[in-house]
Amino acid sequence: MPIINTFVLYSYNIIISFMTKTAIENLFLNFEDKKILIIGDVMVDAYLMGSVDRISPEAPVPVVSVEGRSSKMGGAANVALNVRALGAKPFLCSVIGSDARGDEFIGLLAKRKMSNKGIVRSKSRPTTTKFRVIGNNVQMLRVDEEVEYYINRNEEKELLNHINNIVIEEKIDAIIFEDYDKGSITPTLIKAVVKLAKKKNIIITVDPKKRNFNSFRNLTLLKPNFKELKDGCDIELENGDIPAIRDAAMNLLRTNNLEVVMVTLSEHGILICERNLQTHIPAIVRNIADVSGAGDTVISVLTLGLSAGLKAVDAAKLSNLAGGLVCEQVGVSPIDKRKLKEESINILKY
Repeated sequence: MPIINTFVLYSYNIIISFMTKTAIENLFLNFEDKKILIIGDVMVDAYLMGSVDRISPEAPVPVVSVEGRSSKMGGAANVALNVRALGAKPFLCSVIGSDARGDEFIGLLAKRKMSNKGIVRSKSRPTTTKFRVIGNNVQMLRVDEEVEYYINRNEEKELLNHINNIVIEEKIDAIIFEDYDKGSITPTLIKAVVKLAKKKNIIITVDPKKRNFNSFRNLTLLKPNFKELKDGCDIELENGDIPAIRDAAMNLLRTNNLEVVMVTLSEHGILICERNLQTHIPAIVRNIADVSGAGDTVISVLTLGLSAGLKAVDAAKLSNLAGGLVCEQVGVSPIDKRKLKEESINILKY
């Protein structure tokens, strides 16, 4: 049996044949009815900002005179923020520490008027925190406070109970696994959630990392980037070798019983592999300022598109636009719904 049934290389003028302006406007309205469950590793992104005008007498390092502090939710929480920015209702499920940073994270959720009923507080691990020291508008240092081992069985059980309750009470439309390899997602948890989702006919999409890569089976869509595909499949590939990447993705799709594998390829665009159709969409040329958080945006828009009834290729086109838009901004920030809708109408309509 041949690996490929149909392979389409989209040129830009083919991409723009998508849907009418009215259909796009209705799609964005449809997002507002969706409830999305996000499971994964959350973190606090903490910033110390100041000026530098001297070198320390103690060591050859700059001295940053602190002028301001700020904290943001990061990791899987940024996916939740993107889902919320698009008008849908996110439910975040994760494990954080019973520490000051954990309290801060709960406060950040409250500030955004987001539910914390999926959050487990652990006494055995800290809240993952990325401290960034910014001097004269340049990042001078990053300090990570984290552990990477799996949550323990009691924490796993409590997290799964939260997930079950939310799925039942809230009538969830889709589930996103956002894995940063910090231990909140375990193989046992994955199996239990996939079983629950199958029973409830809920879409599951995954933004994977290496450790759990092959535990994600029997689900809707896996979205690795090029490096994650190489590492997860333990194969050598060249970025830009679309036929070889396609073959690797198709093998993964069949082996792990996935409906769709979507590989993000930076400047080489996106490859969407389904059982009977493989589609390569080239990247749209943009002025890239910062790629941080782009993957979070892509999985958010992709999942909402699928939950709203879009085909995988069309959801990928929309998420490709969204990822490009956030890359034009410095720093991690959720997608701007208005800008995405305007660009979708300009580029994707008939």
